[in-house]
Amino acid sequence: MSDEKPASPLTLDIEHTGHTFVVKCHGKLVAGSCDFFYNEVRQLVPGTKKIVLDLSDLTRMDSMGLGTLARLYVHAKSANCRLELTHIGKQIRELLGITNMWQVFGTIGEHGIKMG
Repeated sequence: MSDEKPASPLTLDIEHTGHTFVVKCHGKLVAGSCDFFYNEVRQLVPGTKKIVLDLSDLTRMDSMGLGTLARLYVHAKSANCRLELTHIGKQIRELLGITNMWQVFGTIGEHGIKMG
């Protein structure tokens, strides 16, 4: 048996510009990657007033991923930090709509235009 861990289905690129962290997500936010995602983004909250999650390269999200987004939203809001989503793909857009979570998150359009 090998001691190597399987590659995470999710990777993150984090940029800090001004008072905002932009977290670009690559891969899948599914069971098995949620703890990693939550811990990485959660540690950014005390140092900023706004976190933007760029979902342009997020190919899939399941109910565990949605729950993790909700946990991050609550954590950020309690610390007076705004959590916003941008570049939301079709599958994730549908999941947010089906679960009535669309209005919970601040969303930014393709050109920085406030939506929802």
